[in-house]
Amino acid sequence: MGFVSRPRLGKYNSKSAVYKGHLYHSLKEARYACELDIRVRAGELKDWRRQVHIPLKIGPVKICTYIVDFVEVFPDGHERYVEIKGYETPEWRLKWKLFDALHPKIDKQVVR
Repeated sequence: MGFVSRPRLGKYNSKSAVYKGHLYHSLKEARYACELDIRVRAGELKDWRRQVHIPLKIGPVKICTYIVDFVEVFPDGHERYVEIKGYETPEWRLKWKLFDALHPKIDKQVVR
């Protein structure tokens, strides 16, 4: 499939993995990246991006930056922001709620 699991365990016992030269935080993320490549070849997606930084601002004040795992780009130009989750930390839940509140029209999905 093109990815290699690495024996090192992450903070929440997730195994990092390399797919096409990119290190992913978990094997689940690497497998999803592989799936995205298959979907591009099938024509379901136009493209996809990984680790997209989204500044979360209230007015002129930057509160934090949310890094979404993947952005799927569909042939019609529509984008979906996808977060791959194994373990949900309180910090992640708070940032996700803030992201959702500040950008309610963005198509978002959490893959558990």
